[in-house]
Amino acid sequence: MPVRIVGTELPGRRFGDYDDVCVGVQRKRDAEQFVPGDAAEAVFDLEITPVAPGEARGPFVQGRRGERFLYLVWAAGSERTMFRRLKLMLDDVPPDVWKAAQRPGQRLEARLGLTDACGGPVCARVVPPRVTWRAARAS
Repeated sequence: MPVRIVGTELPGRRFGDYDDVCVGVQRKRDAEQFVPGDAAEAVFDLEITPVAPGEARGPFVQGRRGERFLYLVWAAGSERTMFRRLKLMLDDVPPDVWKAAQRPGQRLEARLGLTDACGGPVCARVVPPRVTWRAARAS
């Protein structure tokens, strides 16, 4: 099943002692698809294999059975040293959205703001209403 994560309201390219801040998506143990921290939005396209509502497999899927999630990774510098991550829990996807996203021509889409209340990169578990999940037409 195709998945798109759309991050808006990015925090900028500097955070504390970190310069050249960017955000990416974690695949297995590595992050990829990095987007600069001052972009208008960050869009990540990936694939997962749905097993049951909130349960999936694939190289982007993290966590144990019943606790599956996707990671967005905050990194900095030319080495892209990770300093924060945020979790998008797949069991937070409403069952009707999960089912609709599996139909041909559809995808699962998550939308969230990426700046926290203090102006820094969002981290930890992000739950509704901070993230909205929907089925959308795949392009």
